[in-house]
Amino acid sequence: MKKTLFVIITLLLMSSILFAGSRRDSGSMTIRQGVLTIGIEIGYPPMEYYGPDGVTPMGFDIEMGKAIAEKLGLRAEFVDTAWDGIFAGVETGRYDVIISSVTITPARLVTHNFSKPYLANSLAMVVMRGSSVTARSPYECTGLDIAFQADTTSDFFMQNLANETGLRYNPRRYEKVMSCFDELRLGRVDAIITDLIVANDYIAWTNNPYEVVWISPEPEIFGICIKNGNDALTDAINKALEELFDDGTMQRISMRFFDMDFVTAARQLW
Repeated sequence: MKKTLFVIITLLLMSSILFAGSRRDSGSMTIRQGVLTIGIEIGYPPMEYYGPDGVTPMGFDIEMGKAIAEKLGLRAEFVDTAWDGIFAGVETGRYDVIISSVTITPARLVTHNFSKPYLANSLAMVVMRGSSVTARSPYECTGLDIAFQADTTSDFFMQNLANETGLRYNPRRYEKVMSCFDELRLGRVDAIITDLIVANDYIAWTNNPYEVVWISPEPEIFGICIKNGNDALTDAINKALEELFDDGTMQRISMRFFDMDFVTAARQLW
């Protein structure tokens, strides 16, 4: 994973050089004049979720998206979409960018533009507090029912683990990460593999029944996904992110939603 992270950062630095000098006015970079249309998959608290009214999007990525749009002189507009179609949506012009906890991977860098990293995350394993499950890492999950959101890095991690080590577990894929926690609480799965930021949000609940028993030693990094070839918008977003880090906005948003700083480590990867 260290080698993978090095490759990702190297590719990002090369990309930032290529994007230099390609900036255009905001109107020519986006699908609609004066608007930054943002694809999100709501249902991933505390990154993206609906507020108490069941209509208003909230979360870290929502606030960051609004802040970036403001820096660009644009109005943020959010489009909720299913995760399994979210990347196709940015390529077909349904929205300008994806700001939805997207991990930067070498494979995704081939098919999409990405901003510089804005958040450093890890994977985590969650079990029920006081359960009979004795596994304390994914490597010990032989025969267990393991839940994760489909087509995410949690899913890919478990697939790779099985391929590389011969681990035999029962994969339980769900469209929403919230369903994973519901299934664990109901005793229908033994453990969850998910992002640490999501796990932390659930275990912060009063009298929560969950326990984090493993955290991956290597970080994953989140970035803003942009249509392949839209170098002008990529460059402008990178500049906006830099300003938001410099003026402390990113750190304030992180503290608001996580009660800790998950963003500074990502900035140090630039």
